[in-house]
Amino acid sequence: MDGVAGSPPPGWHALPEPAPLEMPVQSLRRMPEPGPTSRPSAPGGMAWRRVLVLGGSVLLTAFAAHEMGLALDIRRPTALQIILLLLFIALFGWIALSFISALCGFGSLLAGGGRRLGIDAAAPLPELASRTALLMPVYNEPPERVMAGLQAIHESLAATGRGAHFDIFILSDTTDPDAWVTEEAAFLALRERTGDHDHIFYRRRPKNTERKAGNIAEWVQRFGASYPSMLILDADSVMEGDALVRIAAAMESHPDVGLIQTLPVIVGGKSFFARMQQFAGRVYGPMIAAGIAWWHGAEGNYWGHNAIIRTRAFAAHAGLPTLRGRKPFGGHILSHDFVEAALLRRAGWAIHMVPTLQGSYEESPPSLTDLAVRDRRWCQGNLQHAAVLPARGLHPISRLHLFTGIGSYITAPLWLLFLVVGVFGALEVRFIRPNYFPAGPSLFPDWPVVDPVRAMWLFIGTMALLLVPKLLAWGLMLLRQRDRDGIGGPVRSFLSMLVETVVAGLLAPVTMLTQSADVVSILLGRDSGWQPQQRDDGHLPMRAVFRLYWRHTLFGLLFGIASWLVSPYLALWMLPVTLGLALAVPLAAWTARSPALLRRIGLLAIPEEAAPPAVLDRAVTFRRQWQAEAEDTEAVRRLATDPALRAAHQAMLPPPRRPRLDPLDPNLVVGRAKAAEAKTLEEALAGLTRAEKAALLADKEGLEQLVGLAGVRAQPSRPVMATV
Repeated sequence: MDGVAGSPPPGWHALPEPAPLEMPVQSLRRMPEPGPTSRPSAPGGMAWRRVLVLGGSVLLTAFAAHEMGLALDIRRPTALQIILLLLFIALFGWIALSFISALCGFGSLLAGGGRRLGIDAAAPLPELASRTALLMPVYNEPPERVMAGLQAIHESLAATGRGAHFDIFILSDTTDPDAWVTEEAAFLALRERTGDHDHIFYRRRPKNTERKAGNIAEWVQRFGASYPSMLILDADSVMEGDALVRIAAAMESHPDVGLIQTLPVIVGGKSFFARMQQFAGRVYGPMIAAGIAWWHGAEGNYWGHNAIIRTRAFAAHAGLPTLRGRKPFGGHILSHDFVEAALLRRAGWAIHMVPTLQGSYEESPPSLTDLAVRDRRWCQGNLQHAAVLPARGLHPISRLHLFTGIGSYITAPLWLLFLVVGVFGALEVRFIRPNYFPAGPSLFPDWPVVDPVRAMWLFIGTMALLLVPKLLAWGLMLLRQRDRDGIGGPVRSFLSMLVETVVAGLLAPVTMLTQSADVVSILLGRDSGWQPQQRDDGHLPMRAVFRLYWRHTLFGLLFGIASWLVSPYLALWMLPVTLGLALAVPLAAWTARSPALLRRIGLLAIPEEAAPPAVLDRAVTFRRQWQAEAEDTEAVRRLATDPALRAAHQAMLPPPRRPRLDPLDPNLVVGRAKAAEAKTLEEALAGLTRAEKAALLADKEGLEQLVGLAGVRAQPSRPVMATV
């Protein structure tokens, strides 16, 4: 940083000039002010498409329910049989909807469809007339990951010649004071690396109210008026400049569109679990997404990142209310994205997914354990949607999005209940003597009719609904040479699909039991909190894995023994479930490791791994550079020994507390007292909590206390910095 040592140069700024935009909180009981009254961007024939998908799902479920009724001899039902049939209908309906939607995606892609909003990768890159803000919310994330991705995005945008139309904002909600100062140093370094001091900005919120949704809303209220569009990224997001320009141009040319969601490709998987997820997402994902886009039309959904949003529409109609009641159902909305999309569509804005747009990437949890941690948070957020479902004025498809979000977790305990009821039903058939001669005149006994052959075919049909979409998606990949070569060719990709299917099938009951426990925990009122996501190594010591999954193993063994005692044939039917649960500990440990053998023989490969896009290749290169240059230094010592960083840190501090107007911060008060009593920095750091240390570093006088203990006097802020 140029200028006098210990002071930023004149005109230096971490943020642009404020451009406030009002963002009122929306009511779930009153209709909002209307937005667009028409949606010219919506594809035609949507009513018929939805009749085909929803009607086909209902008919398929009705047929399966009829067959299940015959298999159970439902003419003389018992209570257990009725419960089993009702559970079967609910669960099969879920499978049927996914199957019909996937078939529509297959037909759409096979016919060359899937494009939306005039976005065509083969067309010349469009010009842009407006500015777009790229928002990167971070929460205690490794800065080298975030900055490497942003540096790659910046370079890719510059290569398009449209980089001046995009500003990058790093929006920090980080609570760890050491990570916060490291973020600031990385922000300064990113500006130096790119040579761009005018389009890269950094802001940290002292209080991370409403988490990510509040982080975005705060930016909208401070700077939103300057940017017609904002594109939300995640800490592991990377997007190509070409894709960014094309969706920004699509937003400009379609004034009725409020949000455009891309289909991120999962990349960067190192563990077996992550590679399995990225293979499944890359092979099956495009067809599934194309089917969803085909019948959702302009009533699409929002997944929280890698999506562009019309800023004024979002500000006017997507301010999230606080739900009534106590946590975990009340309070701030956790799974905000579905709700924001529903509120935008309620106001008339079109929501589109563009599944065929290339150049949007993300990463996945590296292990089953990390997925469970994320799922626990998502489960609570999705169950909160039950309070949003009755909201006035929501489009029926938006309500369906919310309902499917709830169902994605409720189905886990339903499957568990279905299995348990099935075992009790078998016990009932075996040990309860049937009444062959009911009361009343009868020439013949009323023999019970249980049709095992029909039940077997029903099971085969259900499995077909789950597996046929995988085969169809794999077939589509084989039609394109680049994709075919990228997944290893026909033979290796088929073997990859078998490996993924078998392992995913074994892990499914483990996930089912975990999610069932999560649902019960949430219903009992236990809040999940909000922890940063693990994105790299998911390896855990075997003792830790055993502690997490011994209950799954015990349940699987007991369930298998109970099934065997009822009938060896029942135990054979239940074997996929009991085997997965019994092997939960070794499966969780093994899938968290790097699959060196599979990598060597080319299984679970994806095209982006065989021939990495330039932006991903550069992100990996930059990340290695950032990691090699990373400094693992405690925040106060780093500020004390780096005058330029200290001056920038002071310049980025929030305005001081206004006496008698702003509330006292207990962490700051206690922190100042502890720092005043300490004789050395080591003594002060040993006595401060993380929250107290962060409060001191966010306060000018507190910063002077800590830096003074390190033997350096903090520099006074220049007047020009007061506007930052």
